[in-house]
Amino acid sequence: MMMRSCCRPLERCFGRINGDGLLWHMDLKPHASGDFSIAVVQANSSLEDQSQVFTSPSATYVGVYDGHGGPEASRFVNRHLFSYLHKFSKEQGGLSSDVIKRAFHATEEDFIQLVKRSLPGMPKIASVGSCCLVGAISEGELYVANLGDSRAVLGRRGFDAEKNSVIAERLSTDHNVSCEEVRKEVESLHPDDQDVVVYIRGVWRIKGIIQVSRSIGDAYLKKPEFNRDPIFQGYGNLVPLKRPVLTAEPSIVTRSIRPHDLFLIFASDGLWEQLSDQSAVEIVFKNPRAGIAKRLVRAALQEAAKKREMRYRDIQKIEKGIRRYFHDDITVIVIYLDHQKESFHSKGTLGSITAPVDIFSFNSNDAEENQVIEAF
Repeated sequence: MMMRSCCRPLERCFGRINGDGLLWHMDLKPHASGDFSIAVVQANSSLEDQSQVFTSPSATYVGVYDGHGGPEASRFVNRHLFSYLHKFSKEQGGLSSDVIKRAFHATEEDFIQLVKRSLPGMPKIASVGSCCLVGAISEGELYVANLGDSRAVLGRRGFDAEKNSVIAERLSTDHNVSCEEVRKEVESLHPDDQDVVVYIRGVWRIKGIIQVSRSIGDAYLKKPEFNRDPIFQGYGNLVPLKRPVLTAEPSIVTRSIRPHDLFLIFASDGLWEQLSDQSAVEIVFKNPRAGIAKRLVRAALQEAAKKREMRYRDIQKIEKGIRRYFHDDITVIVIYLDHQKESFHSKGTLGSITAPVDIFSFNSNDAEENQVIEAF
């Protein structure tokens, strides 16, 4: 593949920033079974959300990686996970749940090894992690794999009396201890630790630190040796562990794509904090395809503004970092599912789209980070 980076003079080819200087979007591109749209808005000082779409005539891969503690883990996943998906899929003769699980585990192991190598010069990397949401469409089958609380939602046409409406069907599991079921799962794995999940300032957190129970990274909550390391002891709050309190074991859902399936929304929790599943699918159902991901992001930002009795245009004026007090980084990828058989192979070209590593840097023409990668 030939890699080509795209800077501001060509940004209209691959994606655009307009109006909101921290918002990037790509209106519409083809994939093997339809079209897709991407949008990202930055709130943190460094964008912690990373995302990508791979397309070929026979398959489409989608990745949304919501980092926490810093951008290092989500950027690492963005660079490595799809490579493992391709490698293991080729070795095993096609995509499967086992291929996806192996790719997650290999990415996790590689990142933990990076943490060990980097610890002397960058001790904070032991506390960096990322949620990881992956969707894959191949041979009419849909796979959704998830760590953390990013979410995949299907929009499908209703049946019978509801055939002119759209129904939201959640495909992923939120691995967040705000959910009672997840809290019970974590507590059941640690019967000798009454404080494995605690309620602090109105929020449930594992060890009083983190809400998600599954991730890539967060090495100090998975590997007790990091809490015993003198270098890390000088950096962070120590969390004595008898065993890991987080895992990198993904939840995987597999289903055949059906005639009533219209589209998929893959998004980081920044979107779902503002919009319900049903509200999001109705926005997609009722509006044109071009720019639909941007429309969802703006709808979320309008809700965030309303909660503060502000207008969206007021939020647009707030700089990165400070803006995190009003909303999270938000990534949205909408995948349309067209069922004309010819579209499955005629529309899909071989390529890869990766959203900007940092929206602010992209907009300011930073040479190091100002790029959208499109490969063919």
